[in-house]
Amino acid sequence: MEMVRPQDTASGHRQPLTHRIGQCQCGYPVFFRNHLCLHCGRALGYEPDTATILSLEALDEVGNWRAVAASAETGDYRRCANFSLAPQCNWLIPVSQGTQQTLCRCCRLNRMVPDQSVAENVPLWHAVEVAKRRLVSSLIALGLPVASRIDEDPARGLAFDLLVDAVPLPVTTGHRDGIITVNVNEADDAAREAIRSAMHEPYRTVLGHVRHESGHYYWSRLLEGSLWHEPFRALFGDEQQDYAAALQQHYANGPDPAWADNSVSAYASSHPWEDWAETWAHYLHMVDTLDTAVGAGMAHDQVDLLKDPFETDVLYRLAGEDDAVDTEFLAFFNAWVGLTSVLNEFSLGMGLPDFYPFVLSKSAITKLHFVHRFIRAFGESPVP
Repeated sequence: MEMVRPQDTASGHRQPLTHRIGQCQCGYPVFFRNHLCLHCGRALGYEPDTATILSLEALDEVGNWRAVAASAETGDYRRCANFSLAPQCNWLIPVSQGTQQTLCRCCRLNRMVPDQSVAENVPLWHAVEVAKRRLVSSLIALGLPVASRIDEDPARGLAFDLLVDAVPLPVTTGHRDGIITVNVNEADDAAREAIRSAMHEPYRTVLGHVRHESGHYYWSRLLEGSLWHEPFRALFGDEQQDYAAALQQHYANGPDPAWADNSVSAYASSHPWEDWAETWAHYLHMVDTLDTAVGAGMAHDQVDLLKDPFETDVLYRLAGEDDAVDTEFLAFFNAWVGLTSVLNEFSLGMGLPDFYPFVLSKSAITKLHFVHRFIRAFGESPVP
């Protein structure tokens, strides 16, 4: 099946990669997270292969559903088993996948989850899954490999360990060998804000964490050893430098004084791997937010505050390439800048911090274009 790419149509309006906003069968707006239409009470579910919110009708008493007014090819569905548990997952499973499959494509990625006999863990697991579903839906729609390391691809697949912080062994959020570990205590707003403030970060969220760690996974899974590896080193730096020493230097002495001229964030300046993961996460932030804006009917020409758009000097070109202009990326990024200038004012109007508290240099935008091109190249010609 061909997924919709984040590109402009002939009318000049970007099409959404994932449908964050849709319509119930009754015509009422519904959202990515919804499992029920608040207007008519109809059941809803998210279908990850088509990146669409579906209106459902029950087929029987054992939990089979059919999309209302769907084509015959759509088939029948079951709800994810985590629908009735703390994650409250609204994703659907095609019945054609076999009756033995009880978890959706996102929940099948979990290797370890918090102990649900502890009441405090229930809302934490729920909050982490809300963020993870947002991430995984984008990864699938981008055409990236999203196979469970547990039961689909033990050698190269992806899995999540969602762990509760404990004394004397605190949990560190990170990635290693296809396993993304998340400290679920960061789903507690007060705890996470304390860490953000102590580390002088302008932005810290669970969604930001999982997007960042997915960047590390895809660097190892797709970029390392590929034709993109040497171009990566030329732009981001040589990742063979001592990683532990680089992080120790960063935390002991602060970021590179010139980080704002080269990277999307201060932490990105600590090591080329972190520069990649931070840039990857920001790219996913942009894709997702613009999907939501487009779903709400906000075309990029309706946010007309960007009077000095970025031009071709920010684009990344491989050695020996011609001067063809990537108008798609320029339109995408300039739409992002115009939109966030408005969203920042919305946030300030509510007494909240900036929605997107970053000002990106031309070098940082060039790295974003590199990520964009890498993902597009993979999507057009995926590796096994």
